[in-house]
Amino acid sequence: MLDINIEDVKNVLISCRPYLIFLGIVLLAAVIALIVCAVNKKLQKKTKYLVRTQAGIVALLAVVITVNMIVTGPMYTLVSLAMGDGSISQESIDSSSEFGVKVAEEGIVLLKNDDNLLPMTDKKTLNVFGWASTNPCYGGSGSGGISDAYPTISLLDGLKDAGFETNEELSSFYTEYRADRPSVNMFAQDWTLPEPPVDQYTDELMQNAKDFSDTAVVVFARTGCENADLPTDFTKVTYTNNSEDYEDFGSDRHYLELSRSEENMLDMVCDNFDNVIVVYNGSSVFELGFAEKHEQIKSLIWCPGTGQTGFEALGEILAGEVNPSGKTTDILVKDLKETPSYNNFVVTPYDNMDEHGVTNAFNPEELKVPSFANYVEGIYAGYRFYETAAAEGFLNYEDAVSYPFGYGMSYTSFEQKMGDLNVDADGNITVEVTVTNTGSVAGKEVVELYYNPPYINGGIEKSTANLIAFDKTELLEAGASETVTLSFTAEDMASYDTYNHGCYVLEAGDYIISLQSDSHNVIDSKTYNVAADIVYDESNPRSTDETAAVNQFGFAEGDVTYLSRADGFANYTEATAAPSNRSMSEESKAQYLDNSNYNPEDYNNQDDVMPATGADNGVQLVDLRGLDYEDELWDTLLDELTVDEMSNLIAFGGYQTAAIDSIGKVATTDCDGPVDIYNNFTGVSSIGLPAVVMLAFTWNTDIAQEYGECIASMADEMNVSGWYAPSMNMHRNSFAGRNFEYYSEDGFIAGKLAASVVQGSNKYGVYAYIKHFALNDQETDRWYKNSMWCNEQAIREIYLKPFETAVKEGHATAVMSSYNYIGPVWSGACAPLQQTVLRDEWGFRGMVITDYFLSAGGAMNSDQAIRNGSDLMLTNIDAGTNNLQDTTSATGVLAMRNATHNILYTVVNSRAYDGDNLNSGMPAWEIMMIVIDLVIAALLVLLEVFVVRKGYKKRKETIIVTESEK
Repeated sequence: MLDINIEDVKNVLISCRPYLIFLGIVLLAAVIALIVCAVNKKLQKKTKYLVRTQAGIVALLAVVITVNMIVTGPMYTLVSLAMGDGSISQESIDSSSEFGVKVAEEGIVLLKNDDNLLPMTDKKTLNVFGWASTNPCYGGSGSGGISDAYPTISLLDGLKDAGFETNEELSSFYTEYRADRPSVNMFAQDWTLPEPPVDQYTDELMQNAKDFSDTAVVVFARTGCENADLPTDFTKVTYTNNSEDYEDFGSDRHYLELSRSEENMLDMVCDNFDNVIVVYNGSSVFELGFAEKHEQIKSLIWCPGTGQTGFEALGEILAGEVNPSGKTTDILVKDLKETPSYNNFVVTPYDNMDEHGVTNAFNPEELKVPSFANYVEGIYAGYRFYETAAAEGFLNYEDAVSYPFGYGMSYTSFEQKMGDLNVDADGNITVEVTVTNTGSVAGKEVVELYYNPPYINGGIEKSTANLIAFDKTELLEAGASETVTLSFTAEDMASYDTYNHGCYVLEAGDYIISLQSDSHNVIDSKTYNVAADIVYDESNPRSTDETAAVNQFGFAEGDVTYLSRADGFANYTEATAAPSNRSMSEESKAQYLDNSNYNPEDYNNQDDVMPATGADNGVQLVDLRGLDYEDELWDTLLDELTVDEMSNLIAFGGYQTAAIDSIGKVATTDCDGPVDIYNNFTGVSSIGLPAVVMLAFTWNTDIAQEYGECIASMADEMNVSGWYAPSMNMHRNSFAGRNFEYYSEDGFIAGKLAASVVQGSNKYGVYAYIKHFALNDQETDRWYKNSMWCNEQAIREIYLKPFETAVKEGHATAVMSSYNYIGPVWSGACAPLQQTVLRDEWGFRGMVITDYFLSAGGAMNSDQAIRNGSDLMLTNIDAGTNNLQDTTSATGVLAMRNATHNILYTVVNSRAYDGDNLNSGMPAWEIMMIVIDLVIAALLVLLEVFVVRKGYKKRKETIIVTESEK
């Protein structure tokens, strides 16, 4: 999502052009009249007086009329949003602040703890090294940022609040070197890492540090940003500050490893201190191999973005007030450039698509041609590749991996015992796991269940490790036990068979169900046998599907060689190489549509029948609350709407849904997230919670639901009904700029947590827009038609999985589509995605909104969107193609009617129509505007009467004088 920016202002002015032209003409005429009066000495005094006064009145009247036309026209929704009320109560501020700490307490991950250095229950003095210690990361940039309206607990504050005394001389050294973190936002990225070179640490400073404490904490931080991916090559980064850092970082390094200055500083610290704790503060996977090179590094902590209060938890964990229980939701590899997706992550411009190029919005001299990225790794994303490749003997796990997926340590120890598999007649499988705290302090433990399916060489692609169920215990005192019941179904283990059956298939054979401490280490296992293949085709859909999941995305596979497990990943080198062909095939080009070649009339169906519009049936939208989506009363209501009402509702859906007075449809406000509620127009914001990665690290669905409840309760106070979150794209590659906003590399845990967040949001009637649907797993050049090529198995098993779970289990009623193309088709107008899969297969009932509407990108247009499953255009200004072109054909009006139905269904079942929230009256600002208009009108009438009377009086006096002179 985007905040309102200069481009929006420009578009508003363009929208208002007719009104402004009218105003200009009237004012010009008034000025000319005044000039004539000033220079023409022959005009009588009375004439000049009348011309001047009438010109002034006309000009004033023109201004008032024009302002009102603008406000009630193109700018109506902007003013409506800006005049919105709602603020956060102190009670909510306090409870949300406390909850932010709670998330971090369970989300911070302890990766290493040699010699039990942590917790530090006795040592209360700390040297905190690293420039990031005074400039930590609280979240991400863009829509993921947090508000400065509330106090923020810094990293040093969190340590001090836990009773630690930190070396202030050292901290002052960093703040004096550079006070602020470089600017990183969606329009300007400065990835400078201003770590002071070691030669600036004086002997006195280091000696004072050693005298202060024998323990050092070293902090490294990395941020992320909407609209830009992280630098993979620092030779391509323009530095604006501390130029020596550029040379020091070096062209052979990337953003997710230590710079030379950081490495030199760490070496220096390890040379001077025997007890070193490293804190990595960031949401993207970082190369942590350095922790193995120094025996002085006893402890290693991963602390993602903490939100406004989460650093309190870091201090509590170091002090032992809280026992860490977080687990990673990504695998931590030693060389990020060796991951299967690395060579095919950065988008590559096509060499044969210039005719579809558009002008760069920020550089008019640059033509932005469509680009592409190939998802060559297929289903072997993240830990699935490394676990399978190790099992196949393709790589040595210890050489490639620092820490597995699902890994995290505790200050206590646990024993997990796995019971037998219990299978009922419907294929529901349950297993009980008894967890016992065998250590000396209280703690929580995560229980992880994986499956390893039977694999036939060259058959359906399958990973050896697949997370299938998880849970987290309550706080267990030393010696205490808890039995956790995990459940799943046999069909959950089915693989998508693209090339044979074209649907999900549960192949015959033994499925190893294993209890594991992480993705790599098995505690115990049981075997589940499938006697014969089970094919989930049209005659036998999965129990959770309304219609069978069958092949839909053949057009998105492209001319790509996908990684295969066959013969021990024999095609790895070929499949994972950088693309050599930069041309889109002629077959795909024939399917490629954008604003340059899409004409809605080409897709009209002559058999469509024009529906009724503008009927007087007496039904109000509130009458439909709680009724089924297919209820017949919907048709009665929809018949009442005019084409203009539907068109306006669809075209202007940015941060709101528009009011429709004829059916009592109230205007609603939607706001950005993902870690808070932020109103771009009023500036009112809620407390910022920890980054979604921190939430994912809790492995706690109860906390995830509470996360949704916390956000939605604040939204309710702010009179906000829609939340642009949660985001659930994948950590396909660590360099994706928006990974701080996404849960994991694993679609299963991402879906379970996101579904819980949506359930929490639903509790307050706030519809959560699950986003960005789909394959929007990177940021660079996202506005300029990036085609993502991926095979159907990976699309369904990896990239759609979290959305599927959020719809089926979270009961989401709102979706946000994405900017990217899926193969040759814009995702927002991809009927197989937005209609067939989302609505027909998964049973979604609700509305789909676009990402922020940018006609400048050349892809987005409302006609194509609503005819293929989308409903609402995310803009509140006239952006051109957000307005429907075809409002007269039966096909076009039917599409409008369907989109309107989806929007109204979501809104009427939201908090907007819940009890006291329902207020279909005229907004207070509009009433005030009418009153002001009436007052001004009355004053103008009185002024006109006064001028005319005065003019008449002067004329009469002139006549008398003239008569007397005669």
